Amino acid sequence: MNINDLTIGQAKELVNLFGDASSTSTNTLNNMIGKKVIIRTYSAGVFFGTLEQKAGNEVILKDARRMYYWKAKQGISLSACALYGVQDYSQIIEPVESIWLEAIEIIPCTTVAITTLEEAEHVKAK
Repeated sequence: MNINDLTIGQAKELVNLFGDASSTSTNTLNNMIGKKVIIRTYSAGVFFGTLEQKAGNEVILKDARRMYYWKAKQGISLSACALYGVQDYSQIIEPVESIWLEAIEIIPCTTVAITTLEEAEHVKAK
């Protein structure tokens, strides 16, 4: 078979057989670039901010706020924080311009969650 002699139908069959190169996992994973996310790290805790870059498990988070202590408005998990936001007494630190992290999880946030996380009081040492 000469690849130059393939019909459109045969080419479509090959795409279905081997997958569409434009939808690789790298492209799918990078579709969160520019979105507000919660990042769980390997050893630095949990952060909220805008995903600026991703390569493997390394990420750059812009306007990053460390979630020192958090409690979801509904539910008990970090995923619930990304869905419903955090309760008022959660301890969220003021943002740094950007931070490099090793991510275990990248969880996109809903509009409701973004509002609670961005409006959370900047916790200071007592």
